[in-house]
Amino acid sequence: MKILHVVQAYHPAIGGSEWLTRNLSEHLVSRYGDDVTVFTTNAYNTETFWGTKGPFMPAGIEKVGGVTVRRFKVFNGLQLLRRLLAAGSRRLHLPYNDWLRTIQTGPLIFDMSKAIANSGAEVVFATAFPFLHMYYALAGARRAGIPSVFLGAIHVADKWDYDRKMIYRAIQRVDAYIAHTTFERDYLIQHGIRADKIKVIGGGVEASAFANADRTAIRKQYGWGDRPVVGVMARQSALKRLDILVQAMPKVWAVQPKAQLLMAGARTSHSSHINQMINALPLERQAQVTVVNDFSEDEKPNLLAACDVLAHPSGNESFCIAFIEAWACGLPVIGARVGAIPSVIDEGQDGLLVRYLDPDSMAQAILELLAHPARRIRMGEAGRRKVLKNYTWEIVTDRLRAVYSELVSRCADHLL
Repeated sequence: MKILHVVQAYHPAIGGSEWLTRNLSEHLVSRYGDDVTVFTTNAYNTETFWGTKGPFMPAGIEKVGGVTVRRFKVFNGLQLLRRLLAAGSRRLHLPYNDWLRTIQTGPLIFDMSKAIANSGAEVVFATAFPFLHMYYALAGARRAGIPSVFLGAIHVADKWDYDRKMIYRAIQRVDAYIAHTTFERDYLIQHGIRADKIKVIGGGVEASAFANADRTAIRKQYGWGDRPVVGVMARQSALKRLDILVQAMPKVWAVQPKAQLLMAGARTSHSSHINQMINALPLERQAQVTVVNDFSEDEKPNLLAACDVLAHPSGNESFCIAFIEAWACGLPVIGARVGAIPSVIDEGQDGLLVRYLDPDSMAQAILELLAHPARRIRMGEAGRRKVLKNYTWEIVTDRLRAVYSELVSRCADHLL
């Protein structure tokens, strides 16, 4: 099958959609022998679409992991004007303010829709909202009569990015929609999307890599010994609310004074704020916070395995791949009781849910799990079973390809 995937950024860029698209693309090549092409931008970081001047990768075509990757040059000028138009139109409730916000978000690419229409693909898949390339994918696919699939990754708590009527109008026009969770599916149905158009597939993980992770390697590297370790694995963005976890830790240390905090994730323009919060802690507590920036995927299993619990304060999630990666390592997880997260975590079985943006609630959940090792083990084992049943890359890829096959077959029947 000749497949085109369209995504805002791609390896070596770091992010949830980037990682998802890479794994789905490479598994379709290796598992089915499909001809997979990725259209993406030349950005390392999506912040360059609207907020910074770079850096950028070279535009052009290359082969990555058996996948043909074409990187389009992004226009990221007129940033101040775009921001002013987006913010002002939203504040004044002007018509088409959702379009102005989407143009501000970008990526602005002037030849992508035409390239999609001329790609010769049998099916076009695009992820994720609120980025502008989703509309390029829809326009190009419809121009060429190619079946189209969206994986929108809707973050319902983020009103600025996702409270846009144009998103739901676009979803109504695609041939199929991939939801990460039943929560997202039900949310879209409430917004007028036909239920038979939506398929739930979840996210994937390379289970064997996490099951065989070395718990002691990172602990030896940082001299933690057998101290309790609370981990978070998230991009250092304001949306991930890492400040809540930093604020929770003094309450944890009051009961568990030897606890360590591991914060691992890609740096962003918000990283300096996180560093300021850590530096404001007493010196002895600063020494109990370890920040690991921009780690490779190969390092991830050992980083997670070194932890006793994964505590993820973000509410800006459509699924949260970090949960299933933690489960694959046999860890219990803590997530916010908001949006799609309660549909991913089975509360009391494989993790705990806390009040969103509440450091006290987060600290209480951390202390509950640190105090009961046997319960942590039971939750971690339940999480691992759930991953092996639902969330390996093989399972998720098979689910996605079944959607592609149905659409391509339906299109062929229509042409007969």
